[in-house]
Amino acid sequence: MSTSLSRRAAPPFFSRVDGVGQWLSPLGLRVLLAWEFFEAGLEKLHGANWFADLGDKFPLPFSLFSANVNWNAAMWLELAGGVALLLGLGTRYVAAALFVLTVVATYAVHWPSDWSSVGELLQGYAITNDGFGNYKLPLIYLVMLVPLMLNGGGRLSVDRLIAWWSSPAAPTNADATAWGAVLLGIGAAVSLLLPVAGGALALVGAGLLAWNRARGDSGRELVNA
Repeated sequence: MSTSLSRRAAPPFFSRVDGVGQWLSPLGLRVLLAWEFFEAGLEKLHGANWFADLGDKFPLPFSLFSANVNWNAAMWLELAGGVALLLGLGTRYVAAALFVLTVVATYAVHWPSDWSSVGELLQGYAITNDGFGNYKLPLIYLVMLVPLMLNGGGRLSVDRLIAWWSSPAAPTNADATAWGAVLLGIGAAVSLLLPVAGGALALVGAGLLAWNRARGDSGRELVNA
């Protein structure tokens, strides 16, 4: 009887995997986007201002400002926003600001200036501009920013630490089985590119699965005794 009750009380497996995702999924988005935006800011910091060449391509209200003001605003938002995303500090607000920045950049630089059909517009979904625009990368960034705007920086973030300090959060469902399965799966895939790192992750995952299974078996033996 006790064994059956303990099994019913355990959360579903994918519910526990969701708990792992609250730690890892936003972190991956934050690190990649932080690198991309910070690198773009560094290029502006050490490069020449080419916003003046865009003329009146900026949408309102940004077209009301000088090229120098827009350049510096974009540069410092990319630099500071990249650091904030990496730390997970003010994630929702920073992601929203970078979302707006990316939309403006897409409009002024990457969007095709003249298109008359969906087919022509889709030709702009490219890395290089062959006369139809090249909005592929900024569109990917926009899609990646949406989860951060909606869900925040996740559990591995300064935001989460601040929230925990002010009001402790409810415990997560991520247990050793969920962590083990996720690390084993990620490690197996990564090992194709980085054998040592991927193999290490897979071994840690397999170890967690084996340890949790052994712990569960010993607990059931005690209950049935």
